[in-house]
Amino acid sequence: MAEKQSRRSAIRNIVAGTAAITTAGILTSFKKEEQVERLSDKLRGNINHSVSPWCYHELTLDQLCGISKEMGITGVDLCGPKDWPVLQKHGMHSPMCNGAEINLTDGFNDKQFHTTLQKNYSEMIPLVAKNGYTNLICFSGSRRGKDNETGWNNCVEGLRPLIALAEKYKVVLCMELLNSKIDHKDYQCNNVEWGVELAKRINSENFKLLFDIYHMQIMEGDIIRNITDYHHYIAHYHTGGIPGRHEIDDTQELYYPAVMRAIAATGFKGYVGQEFVPKQTDKIASLRKAIHICDV
Repeated sequence: MAEKQSRRSAIRNIVAGTAAITTAGILTSFKKEEQVERLSDKLRGNINHSVSPWCYHELTLDQLCGISKEMGITGVDLCGPKDWPVLQKHGMHSPMCNGAEINLTDGFNDKQFHTTLQKNYSEMIPLVAKNGYTNLICFSGSRRGKDNETGWNNCVEGLRPLIALAEKYKVVLCMELLNSKIDHKDYQCNNVEWGVELAKRINSENFKLLFDIYHMQIMEGDIIRNITDYHHYIAHYHTGGIPGRHEIDDTQELYYPAVMRAIAATGFKGYVGQEFVPKQTDKIASLRKAIHICDV
């Protein structure tokens, strides 16, 4: 998740498009690089790569799909029913679906939102399955003064009816781990242990975590150990450079090749989604470099 721009507003910008000259510049840059060699020709295949559209608001979703596919990226994260036809046109997967949540602050840890959330997810789960997808994002919501026990109990109460439906349709509800220090003040599911405890209480293979590496580095670090110890509870990963959620190269504090090797060593077969906000002018070159870095 971005600290200054919501996913919803960013995705709206993707659909609407932005300045034609900026888009043309990005596309021209990609075409020049692509003429030299295609990254997809040399990917090892140990990591399934996806990308989050809100990070590339200069491009339409259609353009992003085309560019990403040429790089060897096979999935596009955070897409809902209105986006799926575009992905399907390009043969791209939707490894982390969205569209049932209210927002990031009004989540399952607060009973006042249960009726709306249960209606939204009851309608979305069959759609996810019908389109051949598996993972659907969800959020704890803001703490609002609730202690951990109250938050866990409320989440279990709100999610339990949906878990039965998710099991029926073979859909996995994925709660994202977000930092509450910088970007999402007061968010309750803000560390691995909190999310794992909730997963244990729900006790279903159809509830797992979206482990955002950027957010968890901010909150607690110890990324490789947490991945190794808790990988059974993780369905999806997101990247991002620290600090600033920019490129995942040597300008930031984590060494992503080691993190990716740790993910691969667990036998993980899901997706790692690039969700950094490029700081460099050539955003496509930054994305291509990130795929190189993560291709272990």
